[in-house]
Amino acid sequence: MQAASLTATELVCRKGDRWLFEGLNVNLTAGEALRLIGPNGVGKTSLIRILARLLLPTQGRVAAEGSIAMLDERPALDTHLPLGKALAFWAAIDGQAAATDQLGLTRLLEVPVRYLSTGQKKRAALARLLGQNAAIWLLDEPLNGLDTAGAALTQTLIAQHRAAGGIAVIASHQPIDLPAAAVLDLTP
Repeated sequence: MQAASLTATELVCRKGDRWLFEGLNVNLTAGEALRLIGPNGVGKTSLIRILARLLLPTQGRVAAEGSIAMLDERPALDTHLPLGKALAFWAAIDGQAAATDQLGLTRLLEVPVRYLSTGQKKRAALARLLGQNAAIWLLDEPLNGLDTAGAALTQTLIAQHRAAGGIAVIASHQPIDLPAAAVLDLTP
């Protein structure tokens, strides 16, 4: 895996008239994880989007070494295409086939994405995440919609990613097994 580091310095995020957080610092290196906690609306998703460079902070700086992949409630798959074709589109860009067997999706490859259950869409998003072969994973509620087996598989994938030198930043309201992970509580 490519070298990985993720640093955020003195981040400030304002949403409308509300200050979500200020003076926030993150420093992660290969194999490390950070769990973001706090009630709904406190800024966990905003922080993940800032780290992914999809949202500009009000103030502060983000630096990353290694490619970044993000998983959130939007699987970034064409809902009109069969799952196999939707994943093949991204595989052609990423240069790596999606892990459909590993995620139990093989029998669903001909099903249009719009007909997949919430858990099946989450597994498809995980397949897309694995296909990116990114050093830094930003995961917003990765266990939502998954059954017990899917949640266990997701936690195993995160552990394997970290063991290979990857970084994981996870926002989750559900219990998640992240040994030796730092915790950042965004509760004001």
